[in-house]
Amino acid sequence: MLVGMVFLLASLKAQGGVDPNLLAIGRHGKAQIEPGQLFDLSSTKSVTMDDLVAAAKGKPFVFLGEEHATPAHQQMEADVIRALAASGRHVIVGMEMFTRPKQDVLDQWSAGALTESDFLDQVDWKGQWGYPYACYRPVLEAVKALHLPLVALNVPRAWPHAVSLHGIQGLPTSARLQLPPEIFLGNADHRRIFDAMVGPHGMPGVSPDNIYAAQVLWDESMADTALRYLALTQPPSDTVFVTISGSGHVLYGQGLNWRIARRKGGRGVTVVMMQSATPVTVSRGIGDFVYLTAPTATSP
Repeated sequence: MLVGMVFLLASLKAQGGVDPNLLAIGRHGKAQIEPGQLFDLSSTKSVTMDDLVAAAKGKPFVFLGEEHATPAHQQMEADVIRALAASGRHVIVGMEMFTRPKQDVLDQWSAGALTESDFLDQVDWKGQWGYPYACYRPVLEAVKALHLPLVALNVPRAWPHAVSLHGIQGLPTSARLQLPPEIFLGNADHRRIFDAMVGPHGMPGVSPDNIYAAQVLWDESMADTALRYLALTQPPSDTVFVTISGSGHVLYGQGLNWRIARRKGGRGVTVVMMQSATPVTVSRGIGDFVYLTAPTATSP
């Protein structure tokens, strides 16, 4: 259910809601992005991959927010991973698409110990994610070719579902013991983004506060997974942790990126990916970069 919230963005104007691309959060002003551009919202210029890599220099995180199953976006993710590795950074990749219990399978994939068919079977791709694997193949192939650590960022999907129905108290004790001490619900800017994404009428039949708590659980858990992994592995100082998630988890720097910074994990570079056949106007605070692609058919 929550994954689908990202896809409400295109229909919000028709519903009479606030456009989540144009919220007055963070950097002031607006920018118009042309299809095909990687756009720097700080300098308000079209830039190259080299510029993005330069912006990430010394930063511990790069947050990539995609539209799911959009081949141009997943190819960009693979290109960012390869470019960061080529620049000499020690790259770790964390993906929303996988849940924590599958970490052992991801470790085997990174080590080159699994064929693609074995990987898809053992990781339960259809059950874990379900979108066409062909879209994500460039990312997974880059990870395998470069032997990069791959981290399952997500918690079991039953947890956000339970919270969406009954709030945080709906989680069993066994789940709560695996979460950070606080699931912080007090970020007003994040709630504004959430309300804009859901639209003026909310989601029929469910409590908006519970759905919001589920979204926070998701972001908080992914941030927690990344920070736990770094604490456990103690990677070198030139490490950059690349997270791949839906754009709704990183907008305006208020999602998992904000939660990592709140826990003193450091700030990073946020790239928001969109698709449109025509230019798109966005708030300059929506991220550090926007990558706008023309609509493409999903790969089979």
